Amino acid sequence: MPVFGIGRRVRAFLHPEAGVTRNGRPNSGKDPALERELERARAQIARQERRIERLRKRLSNEKLVENQRRLPETKAPGAGTSVFFVVGQGKSGTGWLEKMLDLHPEILCRGEGRFFGRDKRNEKLIDAPAGNKFVQRKVSPSSLYNAIAESEYLRLWIERSVWSRRKDPEEHLNNLTRLAIDYFLTSWLTESGKRLVGDKTPFFGPEDVSEIATIHPGAKVIHIIRDGRDQAVSRMHHSWNKATDQGGVQELLPEEVVKREDFYRDRQAFLDFGEGIFLEERLREISRKWRDNVSGASRYGRELLAENYTEVRYEDLLEKPQEEMGRLFEFLGVDTSEDVVKRCVQSASFEALAGRERGGEDYTLGWRKHRKGIAGDWKNVFTERDKEIFKEEAGDMLVELGYEEDHDW
Repeated sequence: MPVFGIGRRVRAFLHPEAGVTRNGRPNSGKDPALERELERARAQIARQERRIERLRKRLSNEKLVENQRRLPETKAPGAGTSVFFVVGQGKSGTGWLEKMLDLHPEILCRGEGRFFGRDKRNEKLIDAPAGNKFVQRKVSPSSLYNAIAESEYLRLWIERSVWSRRKDPEEHLNNLTRLAIDYFLTSWLTESGKRLVGDKTPFFGPEDVSEIATIHPGAKVIHIIRDGRDQAVSRMHHSWNKATDQGGVQELLPEEVVKREDFYRDRQAFLDFGEGIFLEERLREISRKWRDNVSGASRYGRELLAENYTEVRYEDLLEKPQEEMGRLFEFLGVDTSEDVVKRCVQSASFEALAGRERGGEDYTLGWRKHRKGIAGDWKNVFTERDKEIFKEEAGDMLVELGYEEDHDW
């Protein structure tokens, strides 16, 4: 029963001389039913207060860092599992990298498990139609970490069980999340006959790598980084082609649908006219997310994961794929022989996956997994205003990463 739905009867219980019973007669004493409802209300309020207090604690990264330092001491099953994660901003080459890794005879790499993202909750799941597996697959799940850590009844059990009282509930929840991740990953790994398993994990937020360090401190992390301007262009095309009016899940504003239709009707005329593919607020949102997520992952990776963390540039994978993949295979501790590396790179080349030459694109509306596969495409579509917006939101990050020497671009 909602707490506020019993307000009148609670007041009657607290002040019987002013209250009435259920049948409207003067209340001369405490009603046992009202007393039980009051106790339930108090318990519900207490649970809400505990939840608020937990949220307050999580506003600081100190809790994550503290748990990360303690977790290696915990001898939990699965702690030594050969697990790694590929992280990166969406449309930065995470899928391409996943494919090259998975082609290695010792590596199983899949995505996207959606294991991390403490606050990632998809409320649309509640209303997803039951029984229609196709529709259900289109509605992405909340993160596994959220499902476990925010389970009220699981937390209540941990707080009260004789088997869990000696440790902080947060530590138990983190350990259970790690055990669940290892369960799902190693189940597939056992069937594959390979010895190393990885998940492609596009960012939910800047804390994702910190969460990996907290929950699975022994895991290795590969962070793929792409020029944020190219990522923005690819992101917009992805949203156009997977919009709700195309049977997808991306929600577009009416003005964005008009831009999409005009672009695909006559791309060159659209660009020659000086029209941009972005609404200003959309570009600001994409730019901020790229800046925050990439900088957060780099910072936490170096600070918390140290030698278990490495980065690779999308542009370097394009320019020297065998050299970069050889380095990544060495990082993961698998075979780096020339034949193996070459086979992985060639089998996952743009031409092999898309069936056409890199740089070409069919400019017609329709979902495509492989769009262009080049670097610097932003120069073809960014307007002067787009450049200014990106500079304002993420220009410093471009310079820090070396994509620009200064802001004069």
